[in-house]
Amino acid sequence: MPRRKPQRKNTRRNAPPDMSEGSLFGSAMVRQESGPAGYADESFIVRTIPGARATKSYRCPGCDHDIRPGVAHLVTWPAEYGGAEDRRHWHTGCWSGRSTRGLTRRWS
Repeated sequence: MPRRKPQRKNTRRNAPPDMSEGSLFGSAMVRQESGPAGYADESFIVRTIPGARATKSYRCPGCDHDIRPGVAHLVTWPAEYGGAEDRRHWHTGCWSGRSTRGLTRRWS
């Protein structure tokens, strides 16, 4: 019978989450980041939506393409004055490259 390696005890697995990076919003983690080009001086709240929880189709303001149901993405809104009508759904890659390109769509 083959031998198995003894497993190390991982203390980080049972440790509570570090709240310095973000805080809980409902059951999701949120964090603050700078905004896209043109809004870099503002701070935005960012929440990650896993693919299993993405049930509707949205339009990404970074690339102006659809975010289909089942695709993991981000929801962002301005930290100071943001409400439900100010939330925008971004592809993760589009949000990561937000400093090099601006919004492709403007809302009034």
